[in-house]
Amino acid sequence: MTDWLSLINAQVTESGDIALPAKLLSDIVSRLPAGEISLDLETEKAIVSLTQASGRYQVTGQESEEFPELPVVEDGEVLTLPTEALSSGLNGCLFAASTDETKQVLTGVHLKVYGDSLEFAATDGHRLAVVKTANQPESESQEELESESESESQEEWQEESKLESDQHPTADEASFEVTVPARALRELERIANQQKQDKTVALHFDQTQVVFELKNQKLTTRTLEGQYPPYQQLIPKEFQRLVTVDQRQMVQVLERINIIADQKNHLVKFSLDRESQQLTVSVDESEVGSGQESMAAQISGESLEMEFNVKYLLEAIKAIPSQELQMQLNAEADPVILTPLGGMQMTCLVMPVQRR
Repeated sequence: MTDWLSLINAQVTESGDIALPAKLLSDIVSRLPAGEISLDLETEKAIVSLTQASGRYQVTGQESEEFPELPVVEDGEVLTLPTEALSSGLNGCLFAASTDETKQVLTGVHLKVYGDSLEFAATDGHRLAVVKTANQPESESQEELESESESESQEEWQEESKLESDQHPTADEASFEVTVPARALRELERIANQQKQDKTVALHFDQTQVVFELKNQKLTTRTLEGQYPPYQQLIPKEFQRLVTVDQRQMVQVLERINIIADQKNHLVKFSLDRESQQLTVSVDESEVGSGQESMAAQISGESLEMEFNVKYLLEAIKAIPSQELQMQLNAEADPVILTPLGGMQMTCLVMPVQRR
C-alpha cells in the first residue's frame, strides 16, 4: 500500500476539506488548457466545482472523515540524503526488480543504511543492480553554509547527522536494512526527477513502513516481508577478462540488433577478440534473419563467446551513467559484471544464457 501527500501553492479564501475520486479529478485537470483553476467547495452537498477559462466541471466527493489517516513512523530510523543521490540510486537499480508477484520480496528494492552511504539493490534472479550513494548533502559554498546555518531546519539536520554518526556501526556493516516495493519507488523516482529544486529528501523508516519526505510532498509505503537474498555473494571477486567500451555506442548497437533478436528468443551473441581488440554482437535466427556489428574495445584476457538475453543486457547498460563502461568476465557460463568507468559506485550483474 502506497500513500501520497502533496502540498500545492494556492490563494485560499476559505478553508475546507473533502475526499474526491482521484482518477476522475486527474483526468479532468490533465485535459484542461494551461491556466488558473478555481475550486469551490459545497460542504453540505460534498461537491467541488472546478472553474477555468474554458468552462466548469463539478465533481461529487465524500466527507473527509471517511478518508483514512496517513500512517506515520514514530520510532524508526531517520536519514537525510541529496535528492540527486536518491534519483541516481533509483535510476540505477529499478530496472532489475522482479515483476513476478509470486516472488514478492524480489519485486522490491533492498535499502541498506551505512554510516556514510545508502545502498540500493534489486534483482529478479537473472540480473542484479547495486548502487551506493552518499547519504549526506554534498558540500556547499561557504556563503550558502553561513546562510543556512541561521535556519532552524539546518541546525536540526546537523544535530540528527551527528547523532546518526555516533550510533552507526563500522562502514562495512549496515545499521539498518529494509525492502521497499519497486512500484512505489518508481513513482518516487518520477517525482524526485521533477523536484530538482528540493536539494534533500528525508527518509523515516522502520521494519513495517517507509516515509519519503520532500519539501511539499510525502510518500508513505509499507515494506515487503521476507529475507532478501544475500546478493553480494553473487558478485565474483576476481576476473580473467576485462573489456572497456563506449557506453552510448554499445546501447545503439544492441538496439539495432534487438530488432531481429526480439522477433524470437531475445538472444544475442557476444564475441571478444583480443587480437583485433574488437567486440562483435550478432544474432542469427534462420526463421527471421541475422545481424552483426563490431566495435572497438579494450580487451584484456583470452578471446571468448557468450550469449545473453538482449533485454536484460540493454536495460543494464542503459542505466550506467558514464561515457565508458567496463565489462568484467570469467568463463562463458559465469555472470558478466558491468560498471561505469568513473562516477557513481554502481555494479550490474547479468547472467549469460546457456543454449541446450
